[in-house]
Amino acid sequence: MAMNYNAKDEVDGGPPCAPGGPAKNRRPDNTAFKQQRLPAWQPILTAGTVLPTFFIIGLIFIPIGIGIFVTSNNIREIEGNVFMYYGLSNFYQNHRRYVKSRDDSQLNGDPSALLNPSKECEPYRRNEDKPIAPCGAIANSMFNDTLDLFLVGNESDPTPITLKKKGIAWWTDKNVKFRNPPGADIPLEERFKGTTKPVNWVKPVYMLDPDEDNSGFINEDFIVWMRTAALPTFRKLYRLIERKDDLHPTLPAGRYYLNITYNYPVHSFDGRKRMILSTISWMGGKNPFLGIAYIAIGSISFLLGVVLLVINHKYRNSSNTADITI
Repeated sequence: MAMNYNAKDEVDGGPPCAPGGPAKNRRPDNTAFKQQRLPAWQPILTAGTVLPTFFIIGLIFIPIGIGIFVTSNNIREIEGNVFMYYGLSNFYQNHRRYVKSRDDSQLNGDPSALLNPSKECEPYRRNEDKPIAPCGAIANSMFNDTLDLFLVGNESDPTPITLKKKGIAWWTDKNVKFRNPPGADIPLEERFKGTTKPVNWVKPVYMLDPDEDNSGFINEDFIVWMRTAALPTFRKLYRLIERKDDLHPTLPAGRYYLNITYNYPVHSFDGRKRMILSTISWMGGKNPFLGIAYIAIGSISFLLGVVLLVINHKYRNSSNTADITI
């Protein structure tokens, strides 16, 4: 059976309809949004708008960077509370597969995730036919060296420095993101029943600390390690040395002895370990990177402004000369 063909149907975007049937029309509604008649604004970039932007960014960023850099370098005196860090180099915690190798539901105390961890944790999801708690590559590679600091005086026996192991993790991590499995009246070991420790760990997670308020998934050393670093050379807070009073320094002048229980090998990834003692300022601990970044961005912006100003001046003069010649 023959059908009539109307070219208008093709223009309207609809298929030809049967004779006598209702007309089909795929044309969008005649509204400003569907017909793309909404008002728009497009900035016109000229030398008068671009050049001041580069100079303003340079004039703002360079002084800020110098101030941050000088402040960071002045963090030397051991006054106030002292923070003890451990540092690692050539350890890429920012690797994509490494960062994803964890189960946040399990770390939040979900009983179902405790016994059935996420597949993102592979190959550290199960061991000996039991689910690993905590699972994943991040937890499996947790730093486990032990650092003890002693003041060596005139006496034969060195005086141990009190190192506080609580208060080193972020409040949101300790109280929101990390929780032990439910059951306040049940011993912690029973709450982790049916699971096994990570492959590289010496003891299970519920034995990380004798204090149950700092053991399991809420152990602060574990929480600090699970917050991955952005760069291959990093430091993480290990202990806090609190100042007892204003009359005595936190760490008096003298000779100190650092005892390290070596458990964490670094030769496999050609890394290095270090211990850092530092105080903090209004901008945190000693870290010159932010100041250097501000200075670099400000300097580049200012330099680009100068280059563009010279180019604009040169070609504008050439254009004026050409107009006069014509």
